[in-house]
Amino acid sequence: MKHIPQIAAAIFFLALLATPLVLKPYYVADSVTFDKAASTKKFGLYFEEIAKNAGVEFVHKAPVLDPKLNNIMPQIASMGAGVAVSDFNNDGWNDFYLTNSGRGSTNALYQNNKDGTFTDVAGRTGVAGLNKKGASMGAVWGDFDNDGYEDLLVYKWGTTELYKNNKGESFSKVDTAALPEWANINTGIWVDFDRDGRLDIFLGGYFRPEIDLWNLRDTKIMPESFEYAGNGGRNYLLRNTGDGGFEDVTEKMGLTSTRWTLAAAAADINDDGFSDLFVSNDYGVSELYLNDKGKRFIDIGEQSGVGFSPKSGMNASFGDVLNDGKLAIYESNIYEEGNLLQGNNLWMPTRDSKSDQPRFQNMANGFGVENGGWSWAAQFGDLNNDGFLDLFVANGYVSADKGASYWYDFATVTGGNKSIIGDTRNWAAMNGRSLSGYQNSRVWLNDGGGRFSEVAKSVDVSDIYDGRAVAFADLWNRGVLDVIVANQKGPLLIYRSEVEKGRNWIELDLRPKGNLSPIGTKVTIFWKGAEQTQEVHGGVGYCSQNQRRLHFGLGGTDRVEKAEITWPNGNLKVIEGLAANKLHIVRE
Repeated sequence: MKHIPQIAAAIFFLALLATPLVLKPYYVADSVTFDKAASTKKFGLYFEEIAKNAGVEFVHKAPVLDPKLNNIMPQIASMGAGVAVSDFNNDGWNDFYLTNSGRGSTNALYQNNKDGTFTDVAGRTGVAGLNKKGASMGAVWGDFDNDGYEDLLVYKWGTTELYKNNKGESFSKVDTAALPEWANINTGIWVDFDRDGRLDIFLGGYFRPEIDLWNLRDTKIMPESFEYAGNGGRNYLLRNTGDGGFEDVTEKMGLTSTRWTLAAAAADINDDGFSDLFVSNDYGVSELYLNDKGKRFIDIGEQSGVGFSPKSGMNASFGDVLNDGKLAIYESNIYEEGNLLQGNNLWMPTRDSKSDQPRFQNMANGFGVENGGWSWAAQFGDLNNDGFLDLFVANGYVSADKGASYWYDFATVTGGNKSIIGDTRNWAAMNGRSLSGYQNSRVWLNDGGGRFSEVAKSVDVSDIYDGRAVAFADLWNRGVLDVIVANQKGPLLIYRSEVEKGRNWIELDLRPKGNLSPIGTKVTIFWKGAEQTQEVHGGVGYCSQNQRRLHFGLGGTDRVEKAEITWPNGNLKVIEGLAANKLHIVRE
């Protein structure tokens, strides 16, 4: 056909080819009419994408890096669309912060107007123009000075910045020598690792800290191996000194790894009252660090099982998927039929009578949550309020020419030796080709018996942007989890959840004393012979942070028998007889 001489015929043919490739500007839906009633009846919920109607028209911009990287710029500059939820002005309604990455682009802080709409107040409050030097990757909220208002940490390829929240009215930059002057940070979380009542900071690097991606000395910046790379960015553990500053205790605490970190999350996995650390690494093995009572982190990755098999880790999330009080770990990777079948990991805790250390087994295939495409952020949450934690996963790497794939060239270079893979000059030019692009998000519903069902299109989640960050939040105080998805070089999406009537819920707004941030608080609720454990995280997923309050679906149960709350300082509080369909404010 490409040799047809007639110009008219050629033009007609090209137009015919182009027609199905045109993407709708905001939301890509199936051609069939979506049946809301059928979805609600079968799955207990459906979603409606309402970002534009809610006043949110944010579109992520990618950075333009050194021209020496032009051959694979779409790959290198494919990260940075982050979302972090917080009630930053303490008015009882969830707001959210979005990171941009293009030089001169602005980040956004969307304040909840309490009427179904949001207003960007980043410019007025002083946290918009942070991409003049470097590029924002993500952000996390945490009350580092214990004044009752959550402060904002924006981690970047460049200079990571901390902003103090001035009682919800504005933000002031905090100058602290502990923050790296220049580093290529791709993940950051708040965690009180030593349980002293003050939030500390963990930062994970991707590229080496001496690399300035806008001004390269040479092009030898890539991993030395596709499976066991150790030439990535360094970690930073910054201890809160309590006087408005931080000190670098990375080496002292044993977190000196230089793998290619993309995500990290903290949770108490061995029930000793101290937050442990899971680190998801690209081009290699994952890492799991046990917290030795705030004195040191001990790497148990290999013996625990999670650090045994190298993959392309991009996500770190925790969830009690079997309602047995034990936290599993979900880590996203790559699954591309015919090319690379790594598959996502669902690390389920197992019993080992010979050891007191936690052990995990990858059950992603058996549970049905392995094939997520080229997966990024994933979050656990009870989306249909049936009492079991579900999964929402964002997918897609580089969406360009639908008819041309970069996979052959990608596989060729990543299979090369250190000198080949490590230099971008050896990577074939992408020339507008796609690499695992145009992938649909995954919505996996948990049946409670060890099996998930993928229902994304059936509940009207049909976008095919390059998803990066995902955050859950009850945006309109209705007792359901809405979903915010940040897309690389694409629009921010808000999926408003509509859950079947009669499915009950309970939410807990936790307020410790001393340390005013609930990050690190663990809650187990008991109802009708069931139990479920959740923790408040200081960042979880990929460049993501969920709402601070904890949300539990209860199915048809209208009352919680009891809630066991372990505060960040280790104190236990037990509350009996909590009513359903209510947000409970719980003070220590």
